[in-house]
Amino acid sequence: MSHHTGYIDRDYIEPHYDTELVARATALVPLIREHAAEASENRRVSPVVMQALEEAELLNLFVPERFGGHGATMRTSMEVLAEIARGDGSTGWAASLLNVCTWFATTYTAEAQEEVFGANPRAKVCGIFTPPSRMERVEGGYRVSGRWPYASGSFAADWATLGIALDVPEGEDPRALALFSKEQFTIEPTWFVTGMKGSGSDTIVIENEFVPDHRIQSFAKMCQAEYTTPFTDEERNPNMAFIPVAALVLISPHIGLARHALEVVREKLPNKSVAYTRYTEARNSPTHQLGVSRAATTFRLAELLAGNAADLIDHYAFLGRLPDLETRAQIRNDTGIVHELVNDGINTLLTANGAGSFAEANVLSRIWRDTEIAGRHSLVSTELGREVYGQVLLGTDDSLILDL
Repeated sequence: MSHHTGYIDRDYIEPHYDTELVARATALVPLIREHAAEASENRRVSPVVMQALEEAELLNLFVPERFGGHGATMRTSMEVLAEIARGDGSTGWAASLLNVCTWFATTYTAEAQEEVFGANPRAKVCGIFTPPSRMERVEGGYRVSGRWPYASGSFAADWATLGIALDVPEGEDPRALALFSKEQFTIEPTWFVTGMKGSGSDTIVIENEFVPDHRIQSFAKMCQAEYTTPFTDEERNPNMAFIPVAALVLISPHIGLARHALEVVREKLPNKSVAYTRYTEARNSPTHQLGVSRAATTFRLAELLAGNAADLIDHYAFLGRLPDLETRAQIRNDTGIVHELVNDGINTLLTANGAGSFAEANVLSRIWRDTEIAGRHSLVSTELGREVYGQVLLGTDDSLILDL
């Protein structure tokens, strides 16, 4: 593969795409939609839906087969999570974060993995990268206290992988991720927002808890795919690029929300009259035809970009290599562009559908709010993605380049 194109060459080996797993997610869409309003009201995904996702084995997508997981590719996981989000954005967001943070746990030491998955192969992990307020180096590990807001899916998590700061020599990157069991933290209800209401993105609170060294990884080394797992030859997933996966998984809900929005508009708009015009049915209005066509095309472009990024991640993971810096920057950039495209397309559909789109009872209103909230995550930020891509394209000093 060329070192600078970010496209897959003729030696690319097509990744496995598990249509059966995607079909399981599709089959749950009606149930997810049935409980979507309940999730928003209760600020967490319905227990009925969580149980259904568990029984369909859709919360251990990246977990290796030795622990009963699927070891799924990025492309398969993205499609599964998009279908869950087609049912409900909050459910898709929580499922996406639980799946990717559970994958983080599979990259730790063998001892840590056994602690997480040995007794409970279906263990679920949430996570936040930011460091705590207080920590102290002690024999064999660290004593940690702090608050970690926006821990999506924390209501269902058995473990949390949280940002800490290592005691390192001056000049070295102190950032790290550490695994804590649910017995070590409490959840403070702080997620009172206008969108993604059911994602349960509350605040994790830890007071003076010990985390051993074998449950800690350097963030900088994880960004270079230098994980502490000894099982690097077992499946492709231990070789997946950390930041590209962490970013790209967050636009799976965007894809699902776009699909849902187009589905709703195609069902409701054709026979709707167009006020103050001669069109008794919007399906005969050129303005509405052009708007829906533009949105559908925009969504398709988003899916093509997202699919290419997922295939790149899977390609390099299959080869056991970290993608070059420019490819990683391209994936970070394209993650933001996917959000931008989806957001533009949804706004176009809302305009075509009229002011009634924003009625609280209209599902389009929830889709719009969910998309707006989801796009504010820093790893999805279009401008930050463009910035890091531009940094690499122009050869900015390494010390200034954002995490890749």
